[in-house]
Amino acid sequence: MTRVWETVGEGRAGSRATPMARMADLVRRDVRAAGQAARAVWRGPGRERDQLVQSMKAAGAALLAWLVAWVWLGDPMALMAPWVALVLVQATVYSSVLQAGRQFTAICVGALVASGAQVVTDDATGALALSVPVLMLLSNWPRFGDQGIFAATTALFTIASGAVSVAAVGHRLGQAALGAVIGVAVNALVLPPIHLRDVRENLAALARETGDVLHAVARDLREGDWDAQSAADRHAAALRLHSRLDALRSARGWSRESLRFTHGALRALHRAPTAALPPEEEDDRFSRVVGHVTALTRTLAVAADEQRSPTAPDPKALRHCGRLLELIGDTCHAEARRLAHGGSSGGGRPDEETEAVMRQLHEDLQEGMREHAGLGAARAAVLGTLLLQAENLWADLVPEGDDE
Repeated sequence: MTRVWETVGEGRAGSRATPMARMADLVRRDVRAAGQAARAVWRGPGRERDQLVQSMKAAGAALLAWLVAWVWLGDPMALMAPWVALVLVQATVYSSVLQAGRQFTAICVGALVASGAQVVTDDATGALALSVPVLMLLSNWPRFGDQGIFAATTALFTIASGAVSVAAVGHRLGQAALGAVIGVAVNALVLPPIHLRDVRENLAALARETGDVLHAVARDLREGDWDAQSAADRHAAALRLHSRLDALRSARGWSRESLRFTHGALRALHRAPTAALPPEEEDDRFSRVVGHVTALTRTLAVAADEQRSPTAPDPKALRHCGRLLELIGDTCHAEARRLAHGGSSGGGRPDEETEAVMRQLHEDLQEGMREHAGLGAARAAVLGTLLLQAENLWADLVPEGDDE
C-alpha cells in the first residue's frame, strides 16, 4: 500500500510539473527559433533580413522625428511626431502613403471632437464621456481601415494634456503631419520594401510539391501498392496544393502593391531585380496544373472505392501511366530548381530521350485504351481520364515546340 501511495504521489508531482515542463519547452523552441532567425539574417537576403531592415527603419524614423520635434523645433511635448512616424513604416510604400492619409484624418477628427467636447462640458471627465464613445463608433468606419482607433487615442491625449485651444490643436496636428512625412519618407527612400522573393519562393515550392505528389502517385501505380487508403492520401496531398496556390496569390498581391509608388529611382535605391520576377502568367499556368493533379487523384480515389462503379485498369496500363506521371513529376522538379536558382519558369524542354520515352508511353496508353474499351466502359473511363489529365499536365508544363 505504501508503494502504491508513493507511486500516486510521484504521478501527482509529475502532473504538477507538466505545465512548467511545457513552458520550458516553449521557451527552448522560442530561443531556437530566434537563433535560426539570427543565422538566416547573417547568411544573406531573406524574409528575416527584410523584417530586421523594416524594424530598424521604423525605429530610425521615430528617432529622427523626435530629434526634429524636440531638438530642432524645441517642442516640450514632442510625442505625436515620433509616434506617427513609427507606425507609418509599413510593409510597402503604397501602404505607408495610404495609412498616412487615413491616420492623419483620424487624428484630425479625434483632436477636433475632443476640443469641442471640452468646450461644451468644461470638464475633462465629461469631455471623455462625451467624445470617446462617439469616436470609438466612428473608428469602425471602413474608410479609416485599421487607423480609426487613432481618433479615440488622440482624443484621450488631447483631453488628458489639457491642450484644447485652437493653437494647441493646430500644434498637435502639425506634429502628426511632421511624423507622417518623416515616416513615409524613411520608408520610401531608405531601402524601400519591394516584395519579390516571396513570389519566386512560393512558385518554386508549388512546382516542387506538385512534383512530389505526382511521384507519389507514380510510385503507387508502378509498384502496385495502390488501394483506397493510398488513393485518398494522394488526393488529400493534391488538395493541399491549393493552400500553396493561395499563398502564391497572396505573395503576388504583395509584390504588385510593393511596386506601386516605387518606380525609377526608388527601385534603384533598393536594387530590386524586377526583371527576374516570374510573370503572372506562371500563376495561371500552375493553377491549371494543380487542377489537373487534383482531378487525376480524384479519379484514382473513385476507382479504388469499392462502393463506386468505375473499375481500375489492369496493372500493365497502370504501370505505363505511373511511368508517364513520374516523368511529368521530374519536369515539375526541374521547374522548381530553375525558379529556386533565379531562372525563369518554363525555360527548358526535357531531353530528346525523355520525350521519346513519353511519346512511346503515350502510344502504349492509347493502345491500352482500345483494349479496355472491349472490356467495358467502366475500365475505359478510368484509364481515359488518367490519360487525359496526363496529357493536360504535359501540355501545361512543357513549352510549345516541335512536338509530334
